[in-house]
Amino acid sequence: MSNSTAAQGKSSAKYDGFTEEERDAMKERAAELKGTARRGSRSTKADGEADALAKIAEMTDTDRVLAERIHALVKEHAPGLAAKTWYGMPAYAKDGKVVCFFQSAQKFKSRYATLGFSALAQLDEGSLWATSYALTELTDADEARIAALIARAAG
Repeated sequence: MSNSTAAQGKSSAKYDGFTEEERDAMKERAAELKGTARRGSRSTKADGEADALAKIAEMTDTDRVLAERIHALVKEHAPGLAAKTWYGMPAYAKDGKVVCFFQSAQKFKSRYATLGFSALAQLDEGSLWATSYALTELTDADEARIAALIARAAG
């Protein structure tokens, strides 16, 4: 028996490329793009803000509290970033391109929420640096560190 055949026999779960949560996120992204296209030139920064706040309001209590704090930190320390949704998550963009995002633990059935940064964030530190951070709660020290990361990411 080949290794791939043996590996297939060990698992009864079917793998078809994407999890249900990943497929849902892709559907949400398609809907976001359609919504933006429909709004066209009428689309405003307020529309993106309202969409992001609506996604935050849908979250479970723990995730919602974290997302609200991240949102407030972005507004305070990187006011040039525009709130929007990205794959159904609250995200913050510069010139329309996502710089950072919040992913609730609930969204992908994870044990922790995530604050992630895109390559545009330029958080480079030598040849190794973090692009996402697990969040379970936010202390004052955590908030200070996140505020500095967000300000740096915003340029």
